Amino acid sequence: MPRTRPERRPRSADPRRVRRVIETLEPFRVELTGYCYRVLGSGSEAEDAVQETLVRAWKAYDSYDSARASLRTWLYRIATNICVDMLRSAQRRALAVDLGPSGGEIGAPLLENVFVQPVPDALVLPEDRAILRETVRLAFVAALQHLPARQRVVLILRDVLAWQAAEVASLLEISVASANSALQRARATLRLVDAGDAVDPVDPAQKSLLSRYCEAFERHDVETMVSLLHEDATMSMPPFGWWLRGRESLSLALRDPGASCAGAWLVPVRANGSPAFWQMRPGMEQPFGLVFLDVRDGAVAGITTFLNVEEFLPLFGEGE
Repeated sequence: MPRTRPERRPRSADPRRVRRVIETLEPFRVELTGYCYRVLGSGSEAEDAVQETLVRAWKAYDSYDSARASLRTWLYRIATNICVDMLRSAQRRALAVDLGPSGGEIGAPLLENVFVQPVPDALVLPEDRAILRETVRLAFVAALQHLPARQRVVLILRDVLAWQAAEVASLLEISVASANSALQRARATLRLVDAGDAVDPVDPAQKSLLSRYCEAFERHDVETMVSLLHEDATMSMPPFGWWLRGRESLSLALRDPGASCAGAWLVPVRANGSPAFWQMRPGMEQPFGLVFLDVRDGAVAGITTFLNVEEFLPLFGEGE
């Protein structure tokens, strides 16, 4: 009776190979998530895009040719294609101030995909790239959404991640001239969009301002809170399209007995490279909202409170 040869296990099922490939790809997860977040404007979508990127890379790893591209470039090419595909049928994400005039009735909540969504720093900022904090701010990511997909990709790779023009051209399989042209058009568009100012986490004056505002909030000291607002400050509460502009308008809203925050307190959370806090309220097991504060000219210039916390709480946990 002829001897039969044992069935050969596919290479993809070899546990040692699987472990080796995963260990090779996994270190790129955070930077890829940061890249995809800037492109897509949503932490959950960025996670999905990166997971799909790593799965595709794992399946195709045997065909990767290091002579043609670095592993990083190869992974970014896969991630870019996935993000561009996701953007084909998606509407542009925005901030509430971009959706319509201020004031009026609060109205019904809008769908999640209308707004640029928050993201935890740990998901998108490598520890050695703290300088990139300002490029994941809500306002900056919202500004990026004004760009067509290819221009968005080019600007992020060139001006945020400091890739060379030739590297970007190779990734997108276009000429260097085309890559440079896309970059110039993207920069011109961003100059017309107000991306706000980054907060300097080590600036003593800004730290003092934020500390005084948070302490006043927890005391429910509306007079002090209003005194710390910029004259042109804005307030919004996604997922509602409603928003306000101007210290006087915000003062009326903060004094409204029906919207009182008495008894609430703030818990710091690392999100979007910005001052961010869970707003906690007595009797509630989970946060009431995720609050972002913007600073300009020595005053609080923006208060954004995300109320749809159940949609992204799994990404963040509940504070530091």
